[in-house]
Amino acid sequence: MLAYAPAFLLFLVFCVGVLREPRRFSNAVLLGLSLTFASAAWLLELIRAHETLGKDLTIALLVLAGLGVVALSWLLITNGVTMVSKEGRSLANLLSLLAGIALATLVALFITASVLRDHTLTVAAGTAVAVAGYIAFLFVCFIVYGFLYGRLHIRRRADYVVVLGSGLIGGTDVSPLLASRLERARAVHRKLAVRGRRPVLLASGGQGPDEKIPESHAMADYLVARGFPAALIDREDRSTNTEENLRFSKSIMEKANSGYRCVVVTNNYHVFRAAMISRRVGIRGHVVGSPTAAYFWPSAVIREFVAIFVAYWRTNLAVCLLFFLGGLSVWWLS
Repeated sequence: MLAYAPAFLLFLVFCVGVLREPRRFSNAVLLGLSLTFASAAWLLELIRAHETLGKDLTIALLVLAGLGVVALSWLLITNGVTMVSKEGRSLANLLSLLAGIALATLVALFITASVLRDHTLTVAAGTAVAVAGYIAFLFVCFIVYGFLYGRLHIRRRADYVVVLGSGLIGGTDVSPLLASRLERARAVHRKLAVRGRRPVLLASGGQGPDEKIPESHAMADYLVARGFPAALIDREDRSTNTEENLRFSKSIMEKANSGYRCVVVTNNYHVFRAAMISRRVGIRGHVVGSPTAAYFWPSAVIREFVAIFVAYWRTNLAVCLLFFLGGLSVWWLS
């Protein structure tokens, strides 16, 4: 049982972190590490107790992992083609396609190095796999904890329901993506109203270069047209990105009520990063998500992860450089 001690300690730290502040990415990493150490400990115990079974299971897991990478690369490439055909060619829409191509290239490099048995190529492939493994670990941490965070039930009063804006169709009309946020916001508002509160619904979104009106105005019009009381709607119409959405909304809420609490509504793929940003700008509240079309979800999630990865670029660059220097050392010494 001693083998499980690191996993247990990491999970304990994770639980404390969630209780203190659930909107930290460190919680995701701690959960991922605790699960990794627990899995490794279980496999080690199995090998000690049943050596042959343990080794066979290890080989089977490695084979499944390899097949999983191949299958994932194919799914990502397929999804990327769908995204481009439905949403147009932009860097954000190409992310799943690029990720799939990168995985396929990694598999090809690994197979080539194994067949040719070239020393330089083998070290390069090993280094690439190590870097990819590190990124994949962080991505899985992001997915798993983001899923859990989106299902946390934080029972607090709320004076505001903040809806983050998204692009308008034709410069004036609410898109299906934004409509899903507004419908979720109405549902949250109804739930709060049942408890005897009448929170203000704060539509947050400025006017983009290709938009004829601010997103917040189109959002308010959408809500009023569906029977939502205009008196309970406020607008934040200066923001151009998520951080500004939250920062400017915070200013409006603090000016009206210094002790406010709020619920922020966005799409499910965006929940965890929005929560991280809300912590950074000092928002007092939590974030909930609305459904997203299945074909849109992979590229959107990858985009969110890339944004988080870049936000911690110093740490991630240092780790990747360590892998590179380790590979260089192995190549030089062997």
